[in-house]
Formats: sequence, C-alpha cells, structure tokens
Amino acid sequence: MANNITLPPNLQDKIHTDDDAIKAASTDYGRIITQNPVAVLFPSSVEDLKTLIGFSFNSSVPYTVAAKGRGHSVHGGAMATNGVVVEMTSLSKNGSNKIVIGGDKASGFYVDVGAEQLWIDVLNATLQKGLTSVSWTDYLYLTVGGTLSNAGISGETHLKGPQINNVYELDVVTGKGELLTCSKQANSELFYAVLGGLGQFGIITRARIVLQPAKAKVKWIRMLYTDFDTFSKDQETLMAVNERSSGEILNFLEGQLLMDPNSLDFYPREDRPRIAYLIKQYGILYVLETASYYDDSTKHSVDKKLHQLFKSLSYLSDIYSKNVTYVEFLDRVHTGELVLHENGLWDVPHPWLNLFTPKSGIQAFNNGVFKKILLKQNFTASTFLVYPIWDDNMSAVIPDEEIFYTTEFLLSSGFNNWQVFDNINKEILEFCDKAGIKVKKYLGYHDSKEEWINHFGSKWKTFQDRKNQFDPKMILSPGQKIFN
Repeated sequence: MANNITLPPNLQDKIHTDDDAIKAASTDYGRIITQNPVAVLFPSSVEDLKTLIGFSFNSSVPYTVAAKGRGHSVHGGAMATNGVVVEMTSLSKNGSNKIVIGGDKASGFYVDVGAEQLWIDVLNATLQKGLTSVSWTDYLYLTVGGTLSNAGISGETHLKGPQINNVYELDVVTGKGELLTCSKQANSELFYAVLGGLGQFGIITRARIVLQPAKAKVKWIRMLYTDFDTFSKDQETLMAVNERSSGEILNFLEGQLLMDPNSLDFYPREDRPRIAYLIKQYGILYVLETASYYDDSTKHSVDKKLHQLFKSLSYLSDIYSKNVTYVEFLDRVHTGELVLHENGLWDVPHPWLNLFTPKSGIQAFNNGVFKKILLKQNFTASTFLVYPIWDDNMSAVIPDEEIFYTTEFLLSSGFNNWQVFDNINKEILEFCDKAGIKVKKYLGYHDSKEEWINHFGSKWKTFQDRKNQFDPKMILSPGQKIFN
C-alpha cells in the first residue's frame, strides 16, 4: 500500500516509491508542471502493464495510470497525480520488445517495434536492411508509443500523412487491463481510438510500422523570401507539383521564420552578412526548406528535376543547398540538442505552442501573430503546409478545412520567466479567437473539460463513447485532464 492506494503485491519489486523515482516522474520536458505520483512502475514485460491496470480496474478504489516514454509532453500530459506512472523505457532495458523486420518485396515490408523503443533506434535497425519508415518526426529521440498517441508529424507529412497513418497493427493494453491486437480489420474501433488518442484508451505496447526502401543521401535546400504571400504561394505550388508527380521529387517540405542574425550556420559564411542585413531590413525572412532523397544512380536526375521545378518559384536570388547522408538529415535536430545540453539550455522550461492553422486564416495569422506579436517580442517560429492525408476515424483532431498549416512556437525560457512566454502563447490564441481563425492545438493542453469538448468538436461524442468502452473507470492518462 502506498499513500492509501493498494497496488498489486506481485509487482512489489518493480514498483518504486523512492524520492528519485518520484521526482523523475513528477516533471516533463515542459518543466512547467510538477505533479507527484504515488509510485512508479518499472515494467520488465507487457504482463506487468496488464497486472497494474487490471488490478486498478478490479479495485473498488481505482488508481490512475500514466505511461511515460521520454517525457516530452510540455504541460503534464504524462503525469498521474496520486496515481502510478509507468516508465515505458524500462521495457527496452529488459529486451522483451525488440525491433523485428518482416514482410517481403511483394506484400510490402514492415517492422514490429516495442512502443518503448526510440525512433532513432528504429531508423538504425531498418537501415541495416536498406529500409526506412515512410513518415518520421523531426526529432527522433522519442518513443514510438509517444508519437503514435499524438500523430507524429514532420515535413514528410504532406506525402504519406502523419505517422499514425502508417501503422498496420497495434498491441494495446486497455483501461480494463486487457491486451488486444488491433488493426483496421480486427478490433478496429480500438485501433482508430488509440492512434492520436492521447493515451486515453490504452497503452500501446507494440506497433507494426510501414517500411519502404531507403535512399542513402539527401539534397537539403533552403530558399529565402521577404514576402509571406509569395512564400506561402510557392509552398502550395511545390505541394501541388509533388501531388501530381508520379515520382516523389520533394520528400520533405517545411517553412521557418528567420529572425535571428546569429542563427545562420546553414548558410555559406560569405553570404551571412547579406542575410543578416535582410533580417535587419525586413524583420522576418521566410525560409522554404526542402529535401530530396537520392542515391548514386538517381543523383543527376534529382538535380535536373529540382532545377526545373524551382524555375517557377519566386525566392530571393540564391538557393542554399547541402548534400548530406540520410541519417544526418533525419537526425539533424539531435545535433542542436547536444549543443543545448553543453550550454545547460536543454533542461529548462519549454512553454511550447503547436497549432494547426486553416489556410483561410494564414494571411491574417502572419500579420497578427508573426509580425505584430512575434516580431515585437523577438521570438521565432516555424510553419509548414500540410495536406490532410489523415484518416478521420482516428482520434487526432485537425481543422475543418482541406488545407492547413502547422505552426510551431518552440520557445525556451528561464525558470523564473516562463510565464512571460506562456502569456505570449495566450496572446496568440486570443488573437486567433478574435480574428475567427479556428486553430486546433497539437500536443496541447486545455484547462477544462469544456475546452476539450470544443477542441474535439464533432469528434467529441465518439471520443467519449470510446473512453466509456475501453477505459470506463477513467484510469488512463489523467494528466491530460480530459475526463479526470
């Protein structure tokens, strides 16, 4: 028994209540919210998860349970106040859930992955067989179960959809403690519920991920713009060309705001003074970022196609490009992470805001948010266009328009001033509300059930019905504060 909660006696040696375990489970990457669990489970098998959740479900006083991977939620989403946090990465230390490649050329390849595995490890394992996932996240040191519980997006999403669109099958422990295998054909209601379901319906323990042949190299390109209308028009042009093309010309397409003259490492040294001058002159430069994957046999054809494609665009005078390995490109964010670690700037508050912004409101968003709020506060952001190659049966929520942008405000602060940054986020949301821009939060949080109902919109009834079906005692993921 811990703090008047009765826990499974046969898990006693795997349940920790010491100060170090509690402290580690009481915070997340956001470093804003602190919520102490009663205990932390370090499972060695999926059976431990079944036992933990099943014991709660059958108890007259159920305790809550939250699965924690790398803890990259930013507002307490993987916490369980007075409940039990499950350290999912403990499964990988036991080696019970490995990375196993299957399939064949005729039927298609796939990889079976324990949900506690990191995407970087999936990448390295599949590349040994010349294969790769069809959709990645920008940051690979996240667990498979974590991104699939949200959506998993990057500049590749426009081609193949988010990561949740590229899953054949899942193993899930539901809020009743049942281990079920689900897919579009079997237990489909659970399959659709869990993908993008914020951990509300079950804990993913295994995923079967779609694979494709991998290329060895990447042509990584950035183009600069001073005008947002031209920037967004060219982004949509590239998207449309990619859609019509029989072959994939652009494997990756994103956009960024360039506002800091000290963040020009990508660009040739001799061009940096000119780019810095443009930033000073315009305040914001819009960066169109693309990547095309190739190998030795396709290098020249890729160069030729890109040259032809970019002739129709209206970027400033130069194209900035690099040829890097496939791994270097996919793992590019980790390089920046290491620098932040060295400078003590990684384990700090992250008052992040991620929005899906409908195309109809993106011009007003640029004028009201990028120019009037961010530029005034000297903050930065990234924005990229997404065509909704999303399965609407899934729990993830997107705007009610065919085309939308993903806009990310990935801010870091000191421990004493994160509220200043959080107030900027609130100002952005208030602007959108007043301007009638119907944004949807991604990886976000809401302060009340009513706000969650508004977030889910027409999906709320289905979301609620699925909760009653798969987690009727409201055991799972209390940190989201949707039902608890």
